[in-house]
Amino acid sequence: MLQPDYSQFPAELHDLLKQQLTRLEDHHELIAAALDDALLPELYQVLIGSDFVTEQLQRRPEFLTELTARNALTEPYTAATYRALIQDATQTLSSAEALMPVLRRLRQQEQIRLIWRDLTRRADMASTTQELSWMADAFIDVTLEHLYRFHCERFGTPHGPADEQGERQPQRMVVIGMGKLGANELNLSSDIDLMFCFPENGETVGGRKCLANQDFFIRLGQKLIQTLDTLNGEGFVFRVDMRLRPFGSASPLAISFAAMEHYYQDQGRDWERYAMIKARIVAGDQEKGAELLKELRPFVYRKYIDFSAFESLRDMKEMINREVRRKGLEDNVKLGSGGIREVEFIAQAFQLIRGGRDLRLQQRELRNILPLLPETVGMPEHAVTELLDAYTFLRNTEHAIQALADKQTQELPQDELGRARLAFVMGFSDWQAFVNELDAQRDAVRRHFADVIAPAEESTGDEASTNNWLTVWTDELSDEEGAAVMAEQGFDDPARAFKLINDLKHSRTVQMLQQTGLERLKAVLPQLLEQISAVDNATETLSRVLTLVQAVLRRSAYLVLLAENPAAIQQLIKLCSSSVWFADQLAKKPVLLDELIDPRTLYTPPDKAQLEAELRQQLLRIPQEDTEQLMEALRYFKSAHMLRVAASDITGVLPLMKVSDYLTWLAEAILKSVLEIAWGLMVEKHGRPLKSAGTPSELDFIVVGYGKLGGIELSYGSDLDLVFIHDCDPNLFTDGEKSIANSVFFTRLGQRIIHILNTFTAGGQLYEVDMRLRPSGNSGLLVSSLSAFEEYQHKEAWTWEHQALVRARVVAGPSQLAEDFEAVRARVLAKTRELPALQQAVVEMREKMREHLGTSEHEAQSEGLFHLKQDQGGIVDIEFLVQYQVLAHAISYPSLYRYSDNIRILDACEGEGLLSAAEAEQLREAYKAYRATGHRLSLQEQSSVIKEAEMRELRDQVRTIWQRVMQTSH
Repeated sequence: MLQPDYSQFPAELHDLLKQQLTRLEDHHELIAAALDDALLPELYQVLIGSDFVTEQLQRRPEFLTELTARNALTEPYTAATYRALIQDATQTLSSAEALMPVLRRLRQQEQIRLIWRDLTRRADMASTTQELSWMADAFIDVTLEHLYRFHCERFGTPHGPADEQGERQPQRMVVIGMGKLGANELNLSSDIDLMFCFPENGETVGGRKCLANQDFFIRLGQKLIQTLDTLNGEGFVFRVDMRLRPFGSASPLAISFAAMEHYYQDQGRDWERYAMIKARIVAGDQEKGAELLKELRPFVYRKYIDFSAFESLRDMKEMINREVRRKGLEDNVKLGSGGIREVEFIAQAFQLIRGGRDLRLQQRELRNILPLLPETVGMPEHAVTELLDAYTFLRNTEHAIQALADKQTQELPQDELGRARLAFVMGFSDWQAFVNELDAQRDAVRRHFADVIAPAEESTGDEASTNNWLTVWTDELSDEEGAAVMAEQGFDDPARAFKLINDLKHSRTVQMLQQTGLERLKAVLPQLLEQISAVDNATETLSRVLTLVQAVLRRSAYLVLLAENPAAIQQLIKLCSSSVWFADQLAKKPVLLDELIDPRTLYTPPDKAQLEAELRQQLLRIPQEDTEQLMEALRYFKSAHMLRVAASDITGVLPLMKVSDYLTWLAEAILKSVLEIAWGLMVEKHGRPLKSAGTPSELDFIVVGYGKLGGIELSYGSDLDLVFIHDCDPNLFTDGEKSIANSVFFTRLGQRIIHILNTFTAGGQLYEVDMRLRPSGNSGLLVSSLSAFEEYQHKEAWTWEHQALVRARVVAGPSQLAEDFEAVRARVLAKTRELPALQQAVVEMREKMREHLGTSEHEAQSEGLFHLKQDQGGIVDIEFLVQYQVLAHAISYPSLYRYSDNIRILDACEGEGLLSAAEAEQLREAYKAYRATGHRLSLQEQSSVIKEAEMRELRDQVRTIWQRVMQTSH
């Protein structure tokens, strides 16, 4: 029997140890025989720290005998040791299916060894992370060698194109390790971030079936992932994440060196520079891989000193901070404040800034970089020492957390037993002693991170002013006394202002607040009132801001955010004063308060490329299969950026046209990501649709935007008019195990896209989608092939459908299919048409719309009202004029259909002489004025109906031009 000396362990862990030993009672003799007197006490220590080890020994007690027979618990391994172990275990195997159980058994045994040595401190943190990385390298490379051989036997060996001597060289795959694997810093339960590539395009030679090199390596990569990642009764080898590859989940699994170099040269983003610091060839053709990384080095390390890296890393860290706050990850030792990620950011900031000039900084391992910083960038020696100590402590804590159940988590335990186990493993007498040390280490990281990357914002305040405002809150003032105080402070409606504060004070929510929440409210209220009193519409602004305060009272961390960021309060008051829409958005989604902290980002919305890169980076951190979390991330992203655009709009930083541009770019970035997500989910379930017999489709599907989206004219509340088109044979099938007809695949793909966009979640609705402009409207197929779409447009479409096509353009999907669509659009718009019939159809449709949607005759005449969009001389008149000109004259003037937005089409009409310069200018000015007013009304949550006198001159000009161009005899 195993008989521990329980006096060596904390009393609260005695029952746990007894339970673990009871689970192993059938194997006590075997285990005791395997361990000498020095190792037995370590066994009890490991059983306390790891349910995973207990479970594995319960299933396979012989693991210990095998490990001790080769002194594996007491001696370190080298990279060669791991490789030899895996090669010996797999050398006689002849199929991928046979590999899987052997690899898993070996991984579980070696995981026991690594956890044992880490928890007993036979191995320090650096040794553990290095050995884990060596083990991963060996598993990937040996498995790849076997699978490459199996695939060559079936498909032939891939070769590149012929060289000058006419010879073709065989090709092997290159596997790039990213993240912690690339940096030789894997933790005890890491997934592995990989990218697959190959030297050159070509085809296989000598197999039963010839394949293009890319197809061969995609299949090889898929099988490698399946062999390592699949979870079965034996567990898994490593969880594999491929989302860091160029273009993410929507791209081919393996690409050529040329494609990879082209991507990073033309499309690479700042966050990808950060990621590529750690890139390392972990398997496959090491020589060719080294050549590739050398070619990519200029993308990562700039020749000049690049201080913009500070800003990029600061932005990345702020995004992580928002995620931490949103998900409540403060107890996460990796992502939380003062955590592992901040230490990494400090090192990598200086690598990105100076690595191009100082080659010593071009290393992957953080533990190698930090000691260089005193000499290379002047960081104090004591700061580096503190950071290294903190990093070691935090990584040891991370390992202790993960050793418990072999799960990838960095969250501190919340239960008493879990805390006692962690404190014991970390060498502390109790939880409080551990927490004290953890807090000290995190404080050190937080301080140094603030010094390097994120200088803390200093708060200012006037004590006398604070006390004055608190009087309104704390003293029992009569209505008259309260109103008098508010009048002294400059409120335009002092009685209402005091009532608003008094109502909040006596509300049930405030009465039920805990003391902490009340203190936080009292800390921020004087700052809010001081800023509000300075605006012109102070009382209305107070009403809007207190609605927000009411919304966040039970989540008072938001009050702390405001109290500690005076600049955020300043922006809040300025924007809420200007827009009730802005105030309502914040009240509905208080998490957006984060966006107010930095005015630089608040008033400088990112451009289209930056939007796409930022969204992609956020989605990369979410498991591909977690659709719910992906949907929430998309909704937050949209709300945050719409808020930024509104802030710039309200303050006049952005003109109308730019506001619509940004809102349209935002929708496009989201649609591209939604298409990638939906495509990935469908392909995972059903395989890829066949474009033609034997040729899988990469992504032959486009999303076409109509209306305001197509015309680059989105507003704040716009829905999306969409049409879905594919370019595969609808009669073929997908190539997956659950194969379905292409037509069914694309219909379900369209349904999934709509579901992601339309569904209401905790974060609201992403966009309302209108599909009525597809061929045959609501009675037609949800998704059409391009050829069917063209046939419908030529043979069945109504005039109004051709009008709609004027404002159509591809907003997501592959460029080749987009070009094909544009060619179809051009052919349809440039058809020969009978002008009288066309004119009559356009006018009749316009009159029908005006009758149903415009203001009534009574409203127009007696109340002098004008509907900006639908009434005579309004927005739709201009749009119909433009569409008529395109349909009537595109056959002669191709410039008319080059663009889909009204302003540039009006420019083309002027250029071709269809409108005089004066008429074109009048229409442009009216269109912009109407839309600017519409934007302003949206921000005030008012309808598009205004007093006719405000726009009378512009309206008369539009009506005059309409009558000249569209006069008819019917």
